[in-house]
Amino acid sequence: MKLWENARMVPMSDALPGTEVIDDGALLTEGESILAVGRREEVFSHAALSEKGGHWDKQVEEVVDCGGGLLLPGLIDCHTHLVYGGDRSREFEQRLEGVSYQEIARQGGGIRSTVAATRLTTQQELASLALDRATRMCANGVTTLEVKSGYGLSVEGEEKMLSAARSLSERLPVSVHTTFLGAHAIPEEFHERSDDYIQLVCEEMLPSVARQGLADSVDAFCENIAFSSQQVRRVFEKARELGLPVRLHADQLTNGGGAALAAEFGALSADHLEYTDEAGVTALAESGTIAVLLPGAFYFLKEKQCPPVALFRKHQVPIALATDYNPGSSPVDSLLLVLNMACVMFGLTPREAVAGVTIHAAKALGLSDRGVLQPGRRADFAVFDVETLAHLCYPIGVAPARMVVQAGRLTPALHQRS
Repeated sequence: MKLWENARMVPMSDALPGTEVIDDGALLTEGESILAVGRREEVFSHAALSEKGGHWDKQVEEVVDCGGGLLLPGLIDCHTHLVYGGDRSREFEQRLEGVSYQEIARQGGGIRSTVAATRLTTQQELASLALDRATRMCANGVTTLEVKSGYGLSVEGEEKMLSAARSLSERLPVSVHTTFLGAHAIPEEFHERSDDYIQLVCEEMLPSVARQGLADSVDAFCENIAFSSQQVRRVFEKARELGLPVRLHADQLTNGGGAALAAEFGALSADHLEYTDEAGVTALAESGTIAVLLPGAFYFLKEKQCPPVALFRKHQVPIALATDYNPGSSPVDSLLLVLNMACVMFGLTPREAVAGVTIHAAKALGLSDRGVLQPGRRADFAVFDVETLAHLCYPIGVAPARMVVQAGRLTPALHQRS
């Protein structure tokens, strides 16, 4: 067993709805799991521990001093496009000159330009590029990452991306949840043949990905510059047939009924949601689908319409947050920056924001073993040199986590940076 003590702790449990910090907090872990959590004396009592002259009456292998830092569940980035080749800096200039994201996409840029670059990049090169990006994310306290495909748009290209994403967990102390996003854009070779491309996705790509166990879930982009609700429905029906849960890029640029479609299929999450109306929010509430907000994309694209946060609160739809890290619309790799953006631009409270990258982000990935500090849960947590949740959210660019623990193991390289 390991004892982690001298921490100020916020467990983020549904049973603890306030923002109270547990002073003199401690965690007891064994292997990858949490055994006890709470005030130091409560942990000692629960586990029947006692200390006399530096000796323990049970086998405590190590005692770790958390330095009085704020201890939270490991952060979860539940929506990223981390694996890709090339960059989109020229499009950044175009948007500054007044060209819209939609117009760039219609001109053959946008996602398609990243597809072209990614197809020319080997799996090894993609994995190396993604490793650099993921390393920066982990330094901010991230212990679980979702990574999508969607820049290959062919059987071989999508499998190459998913394999590169899977390799990250072999080289970094991070859990990787992979998502097949074949229905991300229409590739150039299928210009004006989008139904034929969807047939390829359903009949070849998805079965191959499922057979190899490369994806944990299936996503699609339902929007007027991407795929119609009927086309997405075909993809989701195939995913259901293969036993894969779904999530959806929904209502980002227009209200296309994406939220309701996600709810119809019991999606784990519906993401973006700037243009979702109350009917869509009600559908999400009834299906238990998590609303994933992506303030990085909202900021970078200079959007004007915020997601309907008041409606999410009214209908008690849990809100998660993510970086949406990608080269075109959200080159943001800091989940800590996203906390600030969500509070400033979307009006979330610090408690809501931090819940959005812990307990609700875990639910958005269908993961019940993390996101909170409770006995029996996975021992993923991070320690920050701040006093409260507000202190974590209000500065722009706070220092990386001073301590990151993933599956019960302290991350040495990250710890040395503190």
